[in-house]
Amino acid sequence: MSSFRIDIREMQNINVLDLKGYLDAHTAPDLEKVFQNLMEVKKFNIVVNCKDLNYISSAGLGVFMAYIEDVRKNNGDIKLSNMSPKVYNIFDLLGFPLLYDITSDEADAIKKFTASRK
Repeated sequence: MSSFRIDIREMQNINVLDLKGYLDAHTAPDLEKVFQNLMEVKKFNIVVNCKDLNYISSAGLGVFMAYIEDVRKNNGDIKLSNMSPKVYNIFDLLGFPLLYDITSDEADAIKKFTASRK
């Protein structure tokens, strides 16, 4: 079974998800549960830090697509940060940079949330 872990931190009313390992068909339900829980408690400002994400499959990408509309309907967003070139290429191949803010640094993603509040 693939190794995958999600650590959740809250900073300035923004939930930061640290993804670690392999996000694939076996582990995508774990990320789905985290997004479902965030929606239930009305946490719609989300940064996904991909620094330690080694791999993402189409099933993993599908989780992001499944929640982005609900998040944005509630005046939130999902911002992605710290991707390795290998992981970024997968997102880029499928056009994610047109749909999501992807930053090289988590602090930049957080700043985009705080800037939009002013």
